[in-house]
Amino acid sequence: MYILSGDIGGTNTRLEVSFLENGATKSIAIRKYKGASFNCLSDVIDTFLKEVDLVGKIDSACLAVAGFVSNGEVEVTNLPWMVSEQYLSEGLGITKDKVKVINDFEAIGYGIESLDEKNDIITIQKGKKDEDTLSAVVGAGTGLGMCLVAYDKDHNPRVFKTEGGHVDFAPVDDEQVELFRFMRKTFHRVSPERFCSGYGIYNIYKYVVKHPLYNQPECMELRRELFSVSDSDKAAVVVRYAVEHQEPSALRTIDLFLSIYGSIAGNLALTSLPFRGLYIAGGIAPRLIEQIKQSQFLEKFRDKGRMSNMMKDFPVHIIMNTDVGLIGARTYAASLA
Repeated sequence: MYILSGDIGGTNTRLEVSFLENGATKSIAIRKYKGASFNCLSDVIDTFLKEVDLVGKIDSACLAVAGFVSNGEVEVTNLPWMVSEQYLSEGLGITKDKVKVINDFEAIGYGIESLDEKNDIITIQKGKKDEDTLSAVVGAGTGLGMCLVAYDKDHNPRVFKTEGGHVDFAPVDDEQVELFRFMRKTFHRVSPERFCSGYGIYNIYKYVVKHPLYNQPECMELRRELFSVSDSDKAAVVVRYAVEHQEPSALRTIDLFLSIYGSIAGNLALTSLPFRGLYIAGGIAPRLIEQIKQSQFLEKFRDKGRMSNMMKDFPVHIIMNTDVGLIGARTYAASLA
């Protein structure tokens, strides 16, 4: 049986076709496409299946999409696409019960159990793992996503999606208060995603250059490069100037970003008590692994007043395998088949 899985982000669409036999899946082909180059997701899928010569041969499909899924439909974040289980089933020529559209972070929840502890994750806090509790996932990428993962007696996962990235932002120190005030001049309401995401990094950078330390001038090379790229690429430029050039404003931006990220991850841990493990997902953390180890990330994660001692007991892992959403979608598609 052939199964189709996909990870549909605001920038890239990754599709995979696998062969399912005796409960085991074998990947046949994976492709990545720029979403902005296509009018709709169906065009991407048609292109992919023609390339791998499997048109009309798919038995089940699961697509993980960046957006809020309701009644089998979702409008893709940052793309003018509407994805529907009904249309997908018609396009693939299979019944609707063999097609599932899930949130991208829901897919990550299904994928974490398949990760290789030696190669796919880096543990930054060992904690005291308890298999009989929840796992939780938080990740900054195009946006800020979160999900919870519970397990039955056979340790099969059930993922609960959330929109935790859109709760109210809570500044925890004087500089974050000033950052919050800066953003309130632009937005009526400020959520954590305004800072803890790709475009959030650029928001922080704009604050940093408006509020320099010791009259630190803005780097003109960085300024020119930011003006020359699209909004979706600005965070990568700031990260590169911090990591490769040690540019002071970029470094301060990343320090602020990681402090906020750690605090948000700690809030999720307090809310859900994931002693099975808290996983840091998304495309940003793997690029900043050394900075995370040296930053206030864990300090802010643990800084929870009377609960601070307990915060040391949560296992905290950074997911280095950015295909984890695709792995989760494949797992779900196999269960449908």
